[in-house]
Amino acid sequence: MLNEVIKKKKKHLEKILKNSGRILVAYSGGVDSTFLLKYAVECLGYEKVGAFIEKSEVYSNSELSFAKKFAESLGVKSFIVSSKKLSDKRFSENSRDRCFYCKKNLFSKMSAIAKKNRFNTLADGSNLDDLSDYRPGNRAKSMYQVISPLQQACLSKKDIRILSKEMHLPTWNKPQMACLATRIPYGERITMSRLKKVISAEEYLKHLGFTTMRARDYNRLCRIEVCSSDIKKVIKFREDIVKALKKIGYTYITLDLEGYKTGSMNKTVKS
Repeated sequence: MLNEVIKKKKKHLEKILKNSGRILVAYSGGVDSTFLLKYAVECLGYEKVGAFIEKSEVYSNSELSFAKKFAESLGVKSFIVSSKKLSDKRFSENSRDRCFYCKKNLFSKMSAIAKKNRFNTLADGSNLDDLSDYRPGNRAKSMYQVISPLQQACLSKKDIRILSKEMHLPTWNKPQMACLATRIPYGERITMSRLKKVISAEEYLKHLGFTTMRARDYNRLCRIEVCSSDIKKVIKFREDIVKALKKIGYTYITLDLEGYKTGSMNKTVKS
């Protein structure tokens, strides 16, 4: 049963969505955008909602497949656009403004599709917690007048998981996901070979039963982040993990004793 605070936030979100007209949602298949897409359909009807899905090198095929299937299950029209992010030096050179160029490209394509298909509102799944992290992509949102309904309704990640569970969404307890470029430190070039190593390392860790984790790539070194409660489990599988990650291409494998932290790569850019 929902508490009164979350009920009020949900009601506020309903008002925002109903005032948006025809809405095109930037949909990744994650916890936030899945809830937003589903609730937009409940508030507006599937005819007035679209799902903009980006296919690129920095998202896994499994995430793309989930996003396609879920959008299809809602009956909304999906717009799947391919992006070659690594061909843009402003992205691949991995400056601290990488996310701005990425989002600018994404929202530019999204805006063109919205105009062609008579959507008058663009929306993304940013939540209240995102305001506390380094998000240069927010500048791109302003350029294309993209709204963040979950943020406007003051919904945190925890709130969204609670509401998603109430709505029986398959993503209510899905681990937090992020663009694979976030696994590589700012200033170090993003390449396809490095992204493939990250994907392979994280797929292996998932195979061992780790859900919330990251494989941070420092070329020859891989820094593993897991929840604090899973650190002992990493030690248990230490030999298997070292063997597997060396086979993937890493020379050194380390474990971050602080545990998984959202946006840990942004520590170097925060004041």
